[in-house]
Amino acid sequence: MRLWTIHPKYLDARGLVAAWREGLLAQKVLRGATTGYRHHPQLIRFRAQSSPVAAVARYLEILRREAARRSYGFDGSKIARRRTTRRIAETEGQLLYEWRHLKRKLRRRSPQILAKWRGVEKPEAHPLFRIVKGAIRDWERAGS
Repeated sequence: MRLWTIHPKYLDARGLVAAWREGLLAQKVLRGATTGYRHHPQLIRFRAQSSPVAAVARYLEILRREAARRSYGFDGSKIARRRTTRRIAETEGQLLYEWRHLKRKLRRRSPQILAKWRGVEKPEAHPLFRIVKGAIRDWERAGS
């Protein structure tokens, strides 16, 4: 499961679809509707919110908007109705770690998308996140 800190505009088609599916899975987990992935480290920052489901719903809504911009048909009725306007603090180190991780993926599967973002050293964050100084999060898997 990867709930990207980076803005979804940087994702290739495969990455955007995967983020959507994983976000829906995260929403299901946070609603208590599945037994799998309950302890997944990517959920820590959502669980820390006063309303974890509302936070993941906002995350998904931004993905849905990016999909619509690309003329993809993500079903918005799958997103929880309650959404937060609060932003989650996330570290610059985490953002940059994920940027390097995405670029490695794009190098293999979507070199044309990677070329589009070649000059970007520090990507925009997903609008749910407010970037603060700090290192890669402890919950990030060390060799991923």
